[in-house]
Amino acid sequence: MTELQSITILGSTGSIGTNTLDVLARHPGRFRIHALTASTRVDALLEQCVRFRPRFAVMSSPPHASALRDRVRALALPVEVLSGDEALCEVSASTEVDIVMAAIVGAAGLAPSLAAASAGKKLLLANKEALVVGGQLFMDAVRTGGATLLPIDSEHSAIFQCLPEHPSHWPDRLDHILLTSSGGPFRDTPLADLAAMTPAQACAHPNFVMGRKISVDSATMMNKALEVIEARWLFDLPGSQIKVLIHPQQIIHSMVQFKDTSVLAQLGTPDMRVPIAYGLSWPERMDSGAQPLDFGTLASLTFREPERARYPGLYLSWEVLDAPQGTTAVLNAANEVAVAAFLAEGLRFDRIHAVNHATLAALVPSKPANLQDLLAIDREARSVAQTQVRRLAA
Repeated sequence: MTELQSITILGSTGSIGTNTLDVLARHPGRFRIHALTASTRVDALLEQCVRFRPRFAVMSSPPHASALRDRVRALALPVEVLSGDEALCEVSASTEVDIVMAAIVGAAGLAPSLAAASAGKKLLLANKEALVVGGQLFMDAVRTGGATLLPIDSEHSAIFQCLPEHPSHWPDRLDHILLTSSGGPFRDTPLADLAAMTPAQACAHPNFVMGRKISVDSATMMNKALEVIEARWLFDLPGSQIKVLIHPQQIIHSMVQFKDTSVLAQLGTPDMRVPIAYGLSWPERMDSGAQPLDFGTLASLTFREPERARYPGLYLSWEVLDAPQGTTAVLNAANEVAVAAFLAEGLRFDRIHAVNHATLAALVPSKPANLQDLLAIDREARSVAQTQVRRLAA
């Protein structure tokens, strides 16, 4: 009988976390849950504790943890409730854990992801910011810790599946990779109308149900900018070998073009359970619960280049990759501040990019040497971005 693998899910109440639990529930004899974590959603995490019985449940703040602890005790659940960043790192690095799903959105996921990498875990990375902010420091932790790093973003999972198995073969065979994007809800909106777009409109993704921040990033294609940066580190490629195409149907999740001009693509239904199941079972494969493609009913597959005027934020990715180390962290922090302001209806949609651009222009970071340096860059960039939001506020 196969030994149960123990897993910690960082961000278990978000879309990636809930999809991960759905996949795990299909394989009860293969995995056991060590820890589930959430930021503020006490009710959702309690429901997961009732169903999945993790050993630990971690909430970001003590007040939320206290509320969860009271309800766990009332139900006599065998779950220990913890709180704070230190606890997140503990349940990520525990010797009892084999797999860590890193699905905390934003820079908040960096420290526990680093802890998992340093502890040599099988690390399923759905947190773009770990690589966007962490960059070389994060990859150094993966290497020195002996971690196995597997991408969960559908695009990066697709690239990983198409590349030769051994990274030493990539430089000799690879010409470039092609990340695909839906183009978001505004891909056909007249440019003159973009300034008036509302948070509700920006969050109406054409293919996926996602969190609000990620949905806005899809609308600006900042999500793809972050994925370009992520791909640079995941696959050790210069920006010149990373390209982006809009593919509205999102059937082809990404492609690799080789030096002989052959192109390999990974196709599938737009369902995050597919890359999640692949990451959990790698190097094997297992049932994800997703519907298979029906090629007899597929419409045409179309592609187009992303317009700079419509998606100016996308093109910042190649600029920051050529800038000093730490600049990618500045972009990420500025974007989080700008998107939060937009979602609070304190900033026009078209000014998200203006905040990001102005923050990059105002701040040139020193090369980060450790996590504390990265967090310092993040704090300074957020402060500068808040100033830019106030200046540009609608």
